[in-house]
Amino acid sequence: MKVAVDTNVLVRFLTWDDADQAAEAARVIEGAETIFISTIVLCEVVWVLRRAYRYGTAEIAGALRRLIESRAVETNRAAAETGLRMLEAGGDFADGVILFEARRAKVGRLVTFDRTLADRAGADAVTLLGRAAPGP
Repeated sequence: MKVAVDTNVLVRFLTWDDADQAAEAARVIEGAETIFISTIVLCEVVWVLRRAYRYGTAEIAGALRRLIESRAVETNRAAAETGLRMLEAGGDFADGVILFEARRAKVGRLVTFDRTLADRAGADAVTLLGRAAPGP
């Protein structure tokens, strides 16, 4: 059977912070022929692991790589890899996914107020909007 998993199921599976729910998540994940994980769920998992569980970048990247490299997992691997590269470069996983989606849509520019995204992606891919705050 093919199943799609929500963020909370993956978080329970990865953190094992609630034994009953983690066991149930593992039963479903390990019993499925194919597990579909949307890029939105991957973005949420990264956010939850970083903010709520205080996982470091290497821990998060390792967990995601193990997930997406599994033969049973179906996801947008190219988007996930772009997100992982951005994460490992000190940026945000979701920003990498956004950048991937913009390129896939063949847009002329991705515009943002996010200086970190602009710095990580480069001037050829992203236009940083906004001005410096006026002085006193």
